[in-house]
Order: sequence, then structure tokens, then C-alpha cells
Amino acid sequence: MEILLNCLLLAVGFVALIKGADFFVDGSSGLAAFFKVPGVIIGLTIVAMGTSAPELAVSTSAAIAGSNEIALSNVVGSNIFNLLGVLGVCALIHPIPIDRAIMKRDYPISVIISFVTLLAVGLGFVLSGNFAETGMLDNVGEISRVYGIILLVLFVGYIAMLIMQAQKDRKQEDETAAPMPVWKCILLIIVGLACIIIGGELVVDNAKKIAAAAGMSETLIGLTIVAVGTSLPELVTSIVASKKGENGLAVGNVVGSNIFNILFILGVSSTIHPIAVNLASVLDLAIMIVVSIITFLFAKSGKLGRPAGAAMVALYAADVVFAILR
Repeated sequence: MEILLNCLLLAVGFVALIKGADFFVDGSSGLAAFFKVPGVIIGLTIVAMGTSAPELAVSTSAAIAGSNEIALSNVVGSNIFNLLGVLGVCALIHPIPIDRAIMKRDYPISVIISFVTLLAVGLGFVLSGNFAETGMLDNVGEISRVYGIILLVLFVGYIAMLIMQAQKDRKQEDETAAPMPVWKCILLIIVGLACIIIGGELVVDNAKKIAAAAGMSETLIGLTIVAVGTSLPELVTSIVASKKGENGLAVGNVVGSNIFNILFILGVSSTIHPIAVNLASVLDLAIMIVVSIITFLFAKSGKLGRPAGAAMVALYAADVVFAILR
């Protein structure tokens, strides 16, 4: 009976996610038009932060509780799913034009901070000397408070850069009438975000209960169920945005969310409590970087077509199978 209730609440969560994403995209695109800011900037900021709210809640709660495996694997798993799952599914539904500014500015930032995070963990691992003593340990290093603070400082710098870019682009925009009043845009964003967060909570909580009943480990739940569940807002929002023709918002949402996940969510989590990193998480960080490079190669042509989307979804399925077997 409890499992049936979990399944019912899971379905309610999905409905809330879909309807919330619809409101959220309409409000965000309306706000972009009102302030004469390109949709890609709104996607990289407001939409990215809003759809990453579930990841922030889960990782911060996990850090406070000392559940480091979920705190880190949630961020890494979400980023992998955003790149392969979200962009892949969107490309399968409708080919996605890729904004050149994202490929030149934001995407490289996402790859660089991922690589630097892996180096920071690896450096701590080498300096500790644990590998030489005992080989493959559960704890091979940590993401320290100092590194967490550095990530937060970089996040503030990144947002400042986007604000300056938005002001510059706004001056170049043609004068057009806003499709809806600003109060309505903000109301739609708030209501949509509330539905997205509530729906995400219902999906994640009930999916975790169903997965735990099936005997899945904490690391696997964090990397798959929790990561996918907390990334559902990005998936649904990007699909809705793409179908409405807001391609800049759709792609900006994914790339912005990945940057937000590492700089802000990982920064906040590790500042609250240093995150112990196991060997599996180091491998997942490396996989995330490889996935980022593969996605960049697919998107380099300026468009993600259906063949690329199919390949990306297949790669994500292979990654999940690998995680389960591991």
C-alpha cells in the first residue's frame, strides 16, 4: 500500500513539474522581452538558478547531515544528466540551434571549473599519501572549505560578468513592446518555480523510497535517482522552452545550471561541511569532463540534431548501466 502511495505521489510530482515549467518559461521569456535582454542571458541566470533549486536543497541538506556521497554525486550526476539527458532528449524532439556566445564563453567555463575541481580533489589525494599506503580507499581526498569559498567567489564573478553582458546586449536590442506586464511575468515565474520545486521534491522523495525498497545503495541513488530527479526541472523546462522556440533559454538553462551546480551548490555544500571524496566520485568527475568534451564536439557545428541527440541519450544510458554494475 505504501509503494502504491509513493507511485501516486510520484505521478503528482511529474504533473506539477510539467505545468510549473510551462508557467516558468512563459514568465522568463516575457521578462527577457520586457527588459530587452536576450533569452540566453535569462536562461543562464534566472532559469538556471530556479531549476537548480532542488539540487541546492538536496546537496545542502546532505552536507549538513554529513551525507557526503549524496552531496557530491548529486551535483556530478545532475551535470552529466543535463548534458546527455536534457540536451539529448531536447535534440531528439526538435533540433536545437546552439548560441555561439554560450560555446565561446559559458561552455568553456563549465569545462574548466569541472577540470579544476577534479585537480583539487586529486591534489589532496596525492598529498595525503593514502593511495600509496592502502590502495583504493573509500576516502581518497576532500573538497575543502577553502576550495568551497573559492568556488563561491568565482560564482559572484561569473554572475557579475553576465549582468554586464546583459546591459551591453540590452542597448543593442530593438525597441519592442513587452508581450505581457512585468508583474505577470514575475507572478508566472514565482508560481512556476513553486510548482517545479514542489514537484521535484515529490518526485525525488518518492523515487528514493521506491529505490531504497529495491535495495539500491546511497551512492547509486545519489548518482541516478536523486541526480535525475533533481534535474527534472531542467529537463522539463528545456523541453518546453525548445518547443516554444526559446532555444537560447533552453540551452542556457542547461549550461547555466551546470555552472551553478559546481560554483554555487558545491561551493555552499563544501563551505558548510568539507566533502569527503571516494574513488567512485573521482571517476564520475572524470566522466563528467569527458561527457562535457563530447557534448562540445556535437554542438560545435552550431546545432544539435536528432542523430546527436540519440547518441547522447545512448551514452547516458550506458553511463547509468556502468554505475549500476560498478
